[in-house]
This record gives sequence, structure tokens and C-alpha cells, in this order.
Amino acid sequence: MTFTPIGSRFSLQRVALVLVFAWGMLLTMPHARADDVAWQALENGRIVLFRHALAPGTGDPANFTLGDCSTQRNLNDKGRADSRAIGQAFQDKGINVGRVLTSQWCRCVETAELAFPGQVEEEPVFNSFFQNRSAGPEQTRAAQRILEQWLGDGALVVITHQVNITALTDIFPQSGEGIVIQINNGEIDVIGRLRI
Repeated sequence: MTFTPIGSRFSLQRVALVLVFAWGMLLTMPHARADDVAWQALENGRIVLFRHALAPGTGDPANFTLGDCSTQRNLNDKGRADSRAIGQAFQDKGINVGRVLTSQWCRCVETAELAFPGQVEEEPVFNSFFQNRSAGPEQTRAAQRILEQWLGDGALVVITHQVNITALTDIFPQSGEGIVIQINNGEIDVIGRLRI
């Protein structure tokens, strides 16, 4: 049987609490700094690729029809609330949005319209190629060409799909997450991630 003086036991508990608190601070600080850098980049006219907000499920139903939302996976209430929160975050940060491009899938269009009403343009190269992976390489090259042409009068916002963002950045984003990028000499550089 080991005897631990009462004072030592309380000291160990205090040390443990301090370590847990410090670890928590370390985990959150880099994320906050990364977000700050990403927001600053958008102030300077960079590009953000958002995965559409939450639309439960994976892929698309067998009867998927472009332009008919009743045949597609759509945003749920949380997805709609998160979409509005994206737009509110841009307003709160004072980010000038120069252009908003979206996939033609209903879940992307709705995300874009709720976040940036009246600014949305459909752009087919940002449509999902999840069901047709062979189209991915050419579609990704076409998407990159559009991104390379952005001259930065405000931020360029693109609402698209996980598969498209991963092909461009090698990042697997969460629903509603934004990946802020810039293009240097034909290469996409990731600046930061926005989890709103």
C-alpha cells in the first residue's frame, strides 16, 4: 500500500488540470490562426472552395435528374442554417464577394443562394463527378482554368462537392467547410480552412 500525502495529491490534480487546459489551448490556437490567415486572404481577393452544406447521405439517388430537386439529396434544416451562417460570417468579416459560382446540383445552389442571395451563377465544371470518375481529370483541369483567371476584385466563392475539392486540393472537406486557395504558376496553394 502506498501512502500519498494529501498536499501532494491536490498538487497532482492541479498539475493535471493545468496540463489539460494547456493542451486544449494548443489545439485551438493553430486553428484560430489558420482561420485568421484564410479570412485575410479573402479580403485580398483570393478564392474559397466550399463544400455544400449538410445534405444527408452519399452520392445521388438512381433517379437523379439535374434541375429536379425532388430527385436529389437536399439540404436539411442544419444545412440551411449553416448556409446562412456562411453568408453572415462574410458580412461580419466585411469580405467583399466579387463572384459566386456554384455546381448545378440543388444542394449546392441552395447553399449558395442562402449564403449569397442574388449573386449566384451556375457553373457546370463544378458539378459533381462522383458517379462518373472518368470525367474527373478533364473537369478538374477546366475548373482550375476558371480559378486561374480570377483577378481578385473581391473574393471568388465556389460552392461545389467534396470530390471536386479533393481533386483540386487533396483535402477532404466537411460539409459546409471552405478551403481558401491561391494559384501560383499554375499550382494551387492552400492558404487555410474555414469551418463556420
